[in-house]
Amino acid sequence: MSWFTQFFRSTIGRKFTMALSALFLLIFLLQHFAINLTSVFSEKAFNELSHFMGTNPLIQFVMQPILIFGVVFHFVMGFVLEINNRNARQVKYAVNNGAANSTWVSRNMILSGLTILGFLGLHFYDFWIPEIIHKYVHFAPEDSNRYYEETIHKFTNPVRVGIYVISFIFLMLHLLHGFQSAFQSIGARHAKYTPTIVKAGKIYAIAIPLGFIFIAIFHYIQSL
Repeated sequence: MSWFTQFFRSTIGRKFTMALSALFLLIFLLQHFAINLTSVFSEKAFNELSHFMGTNPLIQFVMQPILIFGVVFHFVMGFVLEINNRNARQVKYAVNNGAANSTWVSRNMILSGLTILGFLGLHFYDFWIPEIIHKYVHFAPEDSNRYYEETIHKFTNPVRVGIYVISFIFLMLHLLHGFQSAFQSIGARHAKYTPTIVKAGKIYAIAIPLGFIFIAIFHYIQSL
């Protein structure tokens, strides 16, 4: 058995690799937010950026599969670690005073994770699947100006907007614990850096989901 296999099968190794996937997804989420935010200010800029992302071979055939793998890996590893943690608890308390030792967010990462996973299913249904059908089923001619209209059309339905808002609130809760936890899992535990990581994590965890909520509500109001 190689050292990598032994490391990956250990709890520390699994937490480390899950943290790496989390950091990768944090970078993607920031980039995704930046592109979507342009839809509020400039239809042209949003179309140009979306067209570039949607037609660039490196992004489509290298980065996109890596992203999908990263998402699947992160969620599967999260479920595996959660199951292992539950099985490792030998002592069952009649009264669980979890709030004394941890936050509600940290105790319910699996709940927020499942909510986000459900949202990703909706998001794929709304955007990724139609894009695949457009390109590889219908072989429709490429229109670099179609992205803005296709995007804002999704936000004309108040029910869908409501689902997006609720999902991003759960994403916020997930990130409030996950951001700091990811850095701790890769070894960033020095007291000198912890306050900075905690502060940056809170800013990121609140600002990015609120930004996505703003975009969804903005386009819904614009459609009225």
